[in-house]
Amino acid sequence: MLFIKNGEVVDTKEGIMRHCDVFISEGVIKAMAPWGEMEVPEGAKVLDAKGKIVAPGLLDMHVHLREPGEEYKETIESGCKAAVAGGFVAVLSMPNTRPVNDNASVTQYIIKRANEVGLAQVYPVGAITVGQKGEVLSEFGDLRAAGAVAVSDDGKCVMDSGLMRRAMEYASFFGLRVISHCEDTNLSEGGQMHEGVVSAHIGLKGIPAEAEEIMVFREIALSKLTGVPIHIAHVSTKGSVELIRWAKSKDILVTAETAPHYFTLDHNELSGYNTLAKVNPPLRTPQDVAAIIEGLSDGTIDAIATDHAPHSVLEKEVEFDKASPGMVGLELAVPLALTLVRNGALSMPEAIRKMSLNPCRILGIEGGAIEVNKKADICIIDPTVEWEVTQEELYSKGKNTPFLGRVLKGRNMVTIIGGEVVFARP
Repeated sequence: MLFIKNGEVVDTKEGIMRHCDVFISEGVIKAMAPWGEMEVPEGAKVLDAKGKIVAPGLLDMHVHLREPGEEYKETIESGCKAAVAGGFVAVLSMPNTRPVNDNASVTQYIIKRANEVGLAQVYPVGAITVGQKGEVLSEFGDLRAAGAVAVSDDGKCVMDSGLMRRAMEYASFFGLRVISHCEDTNLSEGGQMHEGVVSAHIGLKGIPAEAEEIMVFREIALSKLTGVPIHIAHVSTKGSVELIRWAKSKDILVTAETAPHYFTLDHNELSGYNTLAKVNPPLRTPQDVAAIIEGLSDGTIDAIATDHAPHSVLEKEVEFDKASPGMVGLELAVPLALTLVRNGALSMPEAIRKMSLNPCRILGIEGGAIEVNKKADICIIDPTVEWEVTQEELYSKGKNTPFLGRVLKGRNMVTIIGGEVVFARP
């Protein structure tokens, strides 16, 4: 039994904060009441959350766990440790493993390993195409039966529009959400960063914003044609935000996510050839950053997902054009999202909702709210604590983040899954 007292509870459904105590027993939230109105049940462990935020456990829609095949970068165990440290009770594992998760056996392996680890829930994402080669559709029925909740060729774009249409219709039949990596590779090929003044100044081949936007428009058009929902991954440009906003105004079934680095960093981070800031899609201009924040604020962008992409020094401490794109994010998402609260772009309930209730609703997964008689998946966040990001502070095997050495404000302190404390910060 757990009794969480004196916390500010986030009501993601009503969009308000409640001064509530929370009683948990047998893995379920048994009761909630205003501060001091509920007696501590005999035998209950008390967690004093004074000055802290009591939020529903977070769900990250976009994580690379690297297992099977690249365990030197991350394992399901190390990734799940990073997840619960960051406040995440569940993650979606992208399919670009080795071998690619394009069949039931890989999906089953991921679920088995996650169950053995016993920390965050791992929801596998199957590949849209066999081997992520963009040629032949994977067996969606087998993937769904094995436990996949969505399909994506993340890391690669399905360039064949006819194939993508069939994928959307096929996925709809099995209740799978399609998550699209939007990148016209004919425009982005060989690009190392955003195409703009910084790329021109330092002499790196750029990736124009249009490489993303063209494919965002295609996915919107295909959703309109088929009537099938589409989810746009890692939105990074102003034009993409405008297209998604227009699509929603026409009631087209499109949802979208962005990652914390797209609303906190811009392409100036790469002026010194910093490979830790190399991501795909690339960091864009300050104007794009402002548009992403506006898109989050007005509801155009539904979710915040980390695109957690751990790499070893072998992939990052090399020449810029040889460095792999990606940065870790599971343990940094909460403090970076809180910057949106402090600058007034989002309220606290809105920020938490984009990392919990909204992803759950998009995927058709239960969770994302603190409610009586529901599973007790909770994180407790200190919004005021300041801490320096160091390699030693990160539970992930990957230490590749441009935030190393920076002081962030806000941090997850406790993670509870099914009424059990699975993480408590020392």
